[in-house]
Formats: sequence, structure tokens, C-alpha cells
Amino acid sequence: WYHDNLTRHAAEALLLSNGQDGSYLLRKSNEREDLYSLSVRGKDSVKHFHVEHTGTSFKFGFNEFYSLKELVMHFANQPLIGSETGTLIVLKHPYPQQVEEPSIYESVRVHTAMQTGRTESDLVPNAPSLGTKEGYLVKQGKIVKSWKTRWFTLHRNELKYFKDQTATEPIRALDLTECSAVQFDYSQERVNCFCLVFPLRTYYLCAKTGIEADEWIKILRWKLSQIRKQLEERNATLSS
Repeated sequence: WYHDNLTRHAAEALLLSNGQDGSYLLRKSNEREDLYSLSVRGKDSVKHFHVEHTGTSFKFGFNEFYSLKELVMHFANQPLIGSETGTLIVLKHPYPQQVEEPSIYESVRVHTAMQTGRTESDLVPNAPSLGTKEGYLVKQGKIVKSWKTRWFTLHRNELKYFKDQTATEPIRALDLTECSAVQFDYSQERVNCFCLVFPLRTYYLCAKTGIEADEWIKILRWKLSQIRKQLEERNATLSS
């Protein structure tokens, strides 16, 4: 389940499309030469954790292993991982490097010569990233301005919140294509708050730490920038 040069994007795609809750793999980190990344699938998203190689040992969380065998045995015993966001994940299913695929291929019968006017440069893929995030946030009510803890999941352009992490049906799903801004909010008596501005409502949310609030804001702003970019490209195509 060591995947060497697998990218973060590819790891998320593999685990989300072909894995299950608790699937995990180890890969090289693209941040530093001495870092590896443990990519783990939760319910609807993939979390990434650093494994540091010091030259004489492997450091993972508060644990230090002095041989690769010790590290592998640690994961073989299905450790429970708790992240800063409060997410608990049990490592259940190592995702093997070699996966057997069925040898089923369609034969080409017709390859049409229809002219579209497109060139090779038009074939460059422009796929959106699979950036995901999940965790508990405290949300202010719409009518009664009380604060309640809710479990949030961010997947593609949809932000859902649930009563708790065990709930299967969301209380609401927010379409980020309708969101106009995400920013820190200092109008509340609570700390680590930020807001999402929609046409009919502004959602006020608070994270447990400033770091967690900053992570949510960064990934949500990145999502909005991707949505705007795709919209501009679509409009440019239509106008041409």
C-alpha cells in the first residue's frame, strides 16, 4: 500500500472512487524529501497525515518507529487516528499498489472524421480538483440565534451539514455556486468565526481553533475562485 510518486489529487481520486471508509495508502509528500503522506478516506472525504523520516526512524503523530517493519505492524493493528479537527478514523483497508483490473476493452469500429475546428491545445484537460474537508463547526441558527454544533462536509461544490458525524441525511446542502464571499467574522461574541454570504442568508460558523477556521476559509475561497474561473471560461466560450 506504498504508492511512491502518487500525487495528492490522484490519491483522493483513488480512495473516493474505489475505496471505502477506512481505506488508506502511503505516498511521498510533495512538500519535503523527508516527508511521506498517509492518505485516509473518511466518510465523504480524504484526510492526509504526515509521516516524517528522520534517517534513523519514522515519526507519526506521537509515535516513533525505528524500523519500517515496526511502522507497518503499527498500521496492521488498525490504529485509531484523531485529527486536530476532532475527526476519528480507524485504518481498516490498506489500498494495494497493484490492483487487478478486468481485461475488457471495446473494439473501435468507427472513428469519425467529423471536423470540429478544434486543435490539440483544446484537448488539455481542465478538471476541477477534488479538494475536500470535513469536521465539526458551531453554526448560528437562522431565526433563533442560538449556536449548535454540526458536522460539516465539503465535497466538490457542495457544503453539507449534519446533526452529527453519525447522521446519514444532511440538514441542509449549500450550493457554493450561489455563494458570493467567505470571510472572517468579528461581529460575534465567539472567537474563530467566519461567514458565508448567500443571496438570501449569511451563514455564521465558528471553528474550535483559529487554525481550523483559517483552513476552512482557505479551501472555501479556493472553491469559489475555481467556480468563478469556470464561469468566466464558459462565458468566454459562449461569446466567441
